[in-house]
Amino acid sequence: MKIIVLKFGGTSVGSIQRIKNVSKIIKSYSKKYRVIVLSSAMSGTTNKLINMSKKISENFPDNEYDVLVSAGEQISCSLLAGHLAANGLNSRSWMAWQIPIFTEGKHKYSRIKYINKTKVLKFLNSGGIPIIAGFQGVNKNLNITTIGRGGSDSSAIMVAKFFKADRCVIYTDVEGIYTTDPKKLNSAKKIKNISYEEMLEMASLGSKVMQPHSIQDARLNRIDIEVKSSFVDKKGTLITKQKNIINNKVITGISSTDNDAKVSLIGVKDRPGIAASIFKPLSQNSINVDMVVQNISSDDKETDLTFTIKSYDLTKTKKIINKNKNIKFKKMIIDKNVSKVSIIGVGMIATPGVTFRMFQSLARKNINIQVISTSEIKISVLIKRANVAKAIHCLHQEFNLDK
Repeated sequence: MKIIVLKFGGTSVGSIQRIKNVSKIIKSYSKKYRVIVLSSAMSGTTNKLINMSKKISENFPDNEYDVLVSAGEQISCSLLAGHLAANGLNSRSWMAWQIPIFTEGKHKYSRIKYINKTKVLKFLNSGGIPIIAGFQGVNKNLNITTIGRGGSDSSAIMVAKFFKADRCVIYTDVEGIYTTDPKKLNSAKKIKNISYEEMLEMASLGSKVMQPHSIQDARLNRIDIEVKSSFVDKKGTLITKQKNIINNKVITGISSTDNDAKVSLIGVKDRPGIAASIFKPLSQNSINVDMVVQNISSDDKETDLTFTIKSYDLTKTKKIINKNKNIKFKKMIIDKNVSKVSIIGVGMIATPGVTFRMFQSLARKNINIQVISTSEIKISVLIKRANVAKAIHCLHQEFNLDK
């Protein structure tokens, strides 16, 4: 039989009753496939563990952080394997060090490099159902590592790669990927199929169903992913290669953010390399700069530079800029009441007029655009946060996503 990888998110295993429900889903697959299961921690557990570390110290060691937060998956895996075993199925839990799953990189942000298949494959071929802890691995020194928030998805994708699985199914609390956030627009529609590239843009631009690095892992390894709900028995969304998709829509989806901040440096003394002088120390402090616009004065002596960051990086950003002796500017203006709205779709590559239609649609609703950024398959605009719902609604209609 072919191998299938099933991953269950924190909400799917968030209570004993939900774990029992997940057991039924696993059992249904075991009739047709050899099943490998990846589990997240029960919802809320990881946050509780992180809060404990903060109560110990604001400078809690990264290596001990990984040991601590990886404990959540151990609990959910044991409960899930225990329930399957109690119902007559040959199942056991596996921590990353028992397999082992080798990672590289820093603690808290490691990436899976290699999975030793021998033990799990032997158990699988004997009819067993391995329940593997997502989100965790071990480094070359056999110290426990974690893969970052949303890391269980990456774990599932890499397990699917190394075990050459036929399918990888990500179970969550939503029925799939939607044209936009259903909480922000009731008329949002579930997308049947979406390309890796489109999903990567949507995840990067605000869609919270999957983390961008998980999508990138799937894209690089050509692992098809089905995203579906563990609470209703309905088809989900398939994330796959573009050539596998037939789509007559120019735009596939709309994403928005709710944690952006705009920083404007007015009257910056202009010279070659000034932008690098501003952004290098931000990069060195792990602050991601997103949208950037620069205006040059008529005498070429001063410039106004505007960029966006995540709002939680704002305090650190202001401190770094004010301490930067390599730049001079007249004043800094901060705006925390902004959001980014983006349209995404591979169809715009071959379709002229998409930018005009987007801007005209927003103009009709008197929504002012502050900053613009584009790629081949997305257009993002920065607007007032109060206008996000209105913007999503009018763009959803403009590009026929309601139908």
